[in-house]
Amino acid sequence: MAFASVEEQISLLTRGVVDIVPFEDFKHKLERSYKENKPLRIKFGADPSAPDLHLGHTVVLRKLRQFQQLGHHVIFLIGDFTGMIGDPTGKSTTRKRLSKEEVLANAETYKTQIFKILDPEKTEIVFNSSWCAHMKFADVLDLTARYTVARLLEREDFGKRYREGKPISLIEFMYPLIQGYDSVALRADVELGGTDQTFNLMVGRELQKEYGQESQVIMTMPILEGTDGQQKMSKSLGNYIGINEPPSQIFGKIMSIPDTLILKYFELLTDISDDTLKRYEKEMKEGANPRDYKVILAKEIVSFYYSASEAEACHEEFERIFRQGGTPDEMPEFRLSVPMTLIEVLVQSATLPSKSEVRRMLQQHAVSIDGERVSEEGFVLQPGQERIIKVGKRKFLKVQ
Repeated sequence: MAFASVEEQISLLTRGVVDIVPFEDFKHKLERSYKENKPLRIKFGADPSAPDLHLGHTVVLRKLRQFQQLGHHVIFLIGDFTGMIGDPTGKSTTRKRLSKEEVLANAETYKTQIFKILDPEKTEIVFNSSWCAHMKFADVLDLTARYTVARLLEREDFGKRYREGKPISLIEFMYPLIQGYDSVALRADVELGGTDQTFNLMVGRELQKEYGQESQVIMTMPILEGTDGQQKMSKSLGNYIGINEPPSQIFGKIMSIPDTLILKYFELLTDISDDTLKRYEKEMKEGANPRDYKVILAKEIVSFYYSASEAEACHEEFERIFRQGGTPDEMPEFRLSVPMTLIEVLVQSATLPSKSEVRRMLQQHAVSIDGERVSEEGFVLQPGQERIIKVGKRKFLKVQ
């Protein structure tokens, strides 16, 4: 195939990127690829530590999609072997290791979810167990001989734990080495990751050189804050927007993000042009209502993962619920056969994750039943009546 010019590729591929190391090598690889009409090998590795992907994960996936659109070869590496170790990045204690069964189950969900973004016909899926599981002990010793403990302790989280006298297992030291060796096994030209993965990606560069290969270029993408606007999007923190969530939930959650995140979400999660992005920024600075741009953003994202008609339906439902005080056409249901407290109903229906979270919402006067605010922790719901419970701005539950 004929590639776009190097200048056009650089213009598209550098959008939203934090760093490219080293940039001159990246430009050289693109120039050689263009001259030889040979695609670059683009690697991204993901440990299947949880079954669901959220918009934070898609920041890198969308960049991979751009590489595909430009004709390059994308390798999506599922770290089923490293997933059983667990990435120690940013951890202050040794992580609990996942079982092989847990890792493989999560990996299967990844394979279906990533194709909401990537082109399945242009994506090579590999598992690092296909080479790691067959390495002999002598191979492992050879790998460890190519990197020093001093270099590993340069990594901030390892260094901090060492200074504080907290244990670091040898298997954790092996994680960046194995991730780096994946680049050797795949002969990667470019590897993508979040900024929190910079150290691991750099290990890949150095190991490729040790094994006589041309070092990969690393491309780091920004970490996406969640709906709270403060912390990294994470399911454990409850500030995530899952790509498998119902379209109405995606729409509602995007409408709840702080105004400060609107432009960043547009840049990292949509295909709108730079000119349009600059226009939105200018208009909001001049006093335009940020809410109107959240609507555009929510429609863009729901259209991408579902359809334009779903996005429009979500907008209409959102307006009816939040501006006119209505209720959604569809909502989760919970069948009541015996009297139960409101706290028990909200936890057992999985509307809220814990009793303490229900109490917090009650204290904030964020719970209503049939439109009436409820703050009593001991409020009891009786069977035989249909009630609509609303929690916060977006969660509804029909009790039957």
